[in-house]
Amino acid sequence: MGDLFDFWFEYRTVVPKGFVRVLGKLAELSDAGIPIYFFVGNHDLWMRDYFKTELGIPVFHQPQTFSIGEHRFFIGHGDGKGPGDKGYKRMKKVFTSPFFQWLFRWIHPDIGVRIAQYLSVKNKLISGDDDRAFLGEDGEWLAQYAKRKLEKTHYDYFIFGHRHLPMTIDLGGGSTYINLGDWITHYTYATYDGQETKLLYP
Repeated sequence: MGDLFDFWFEYRTVVPKGFVRVLGKLAELSDAGIPIYFFVGNHDLWMRDYFKTELGIPVFHQPQTFSIGEHRFFIGHGDGKGPGDKGYKRMKKVFTSPFFQWLFRWIHPDIGVRIAQYLSVKNKLISGDDDRAFLGEDGEWLAQYAKRKLEKTHYDYFIFGHRHLPMTIDLGGGSTYINLGDWITHYTYATYDGQETKLLYP
């Protein structure tokens, strides 16, 4: 669901140091025939086709719809969706600009990676406790986004990341919003058994 890395930039010939074991495990799972789908997050939005060509893992930059069993899923990272995140929405327009990415590519990787890691940590310090606080079922902007999507099309489950806060919200009409949390602090994840999707805690 994205944000697997604090920073990712696809240089033409360089893979950022420190990700070897993660990439190796993903390759092992993919080679074993286990389907993996990667949704780009705000920390790894500069991902292009490396996962697809090297690991056989499709990469999605936008939310996708999946019909699994008898249920319909709307799945995405969640960044830039809903009424909030205004500062990030402005920043994303800059970061996704081909011209800005071209400029960044000319910075030596040793310098570029350090700059990006610094900005990543700074962003976490700025968001601070606000990013970890539950805003209430009516205040969570991804839940609001999901409710607006339901006005046009029914989905049984909306699955997002981005907030890094595990939560399950009943949207009414048989639809549920689930935020997966994270694997660093909460260690939460979701499973689908063909009947229902559950957010699980260790």
